[in-house]
Amino acid sequence: MCEKIKKVNNWLASVFGDQPVPQFEVNTRVMDILYQLTETSEARCSDTALLIEDLKQKTSEYQTEAIYLQDVLLEGVGLSPTSLSKPAADYVSALVDSAMVLGVRDTSLGSFMPAINSLTNELLEAEKSNRRLERELGALRKTLGSTLVLRADLQVDIDRTAKSQAVEGSKAEERLLTMDFVAAKTAELTIKLKRSEAELTSRNMEKSITHQAIVQLAEEVGTLNTEIIPLRKKLESYLDLSPSPSLAQVKIEEAKRELAAIDSQLEENLNFS
Repeated sequence: MCEKIKKVNNWLASVFGDQPVPQFEVNTRVMDILYQLTETSEARCSDTALLIEDLKQKTSEYQTEAIYLQDVLLEGVGLSPTSLSKPAADYVSALVDSAMVLGVRDTSLGSFMPAINSLTNELLEAEKSNRRLERELGALRKTLGSTLVLRADLQVDIDRTAKSQAVEGSKAEERLLTMDFVAAKTAELTIKLKRSEAELTSRNMEKSITHQAIVQLAEEVGTLNTEIIPLRKKLESYLDLSPSPSLAQVKIEEAKRELAAIDSQLEENLNFS
């Protein structure tokens, strides 16, 4: 535990430098967290130091190679950086900048072509992804348009339903008021009916003139009317008869003459044919 505290304190002192280290509660959990941070920080610092040393070494190698190439150019073709024209220097500078952007090791064609091909592939993939995103965006716009239209339709339906519910609510309220009125009126009439029946009973009124008796008499009258109908039809067949036998005989003779005339006409028609 003491070694952890000592190591943590040294790390905090190196982190804050000249500034005082903030006060913190010293317990097992806090020290474990700080110790883990110390280990992680030291590991990263070590990796960073190694990376810096590697970069320094590569820089030294590049500088040595650059000096060598300058000597080769100077001795071989008598070309030095100071002897280049401004356009040539600009071209060389652009070539160097391109190499740095592409992250190639040198400015040879063998280094540039793979880097350019890689960037071209990335560009094609980006364009492909862009087209896919545009299609998805178009589909989303269509879906959004349909959703907005549906939302507007739903809002119209909601407003219409709200109005209909308001109307139905008013009608229901009116029905309730009517029902209350009918119920009150029914109760009032029931009370009056009982009161009237009690009054009739107190006056010893005959049962034959009560409402129930009158209804029963009406039913009996209807039954009698139903029984009279076939008797009335049977009677109608006798109403056409003559009131005296002499008149009946005259009617019979007239019927015979009409029958004889019809027979004679029929025979003439048969002979003619």
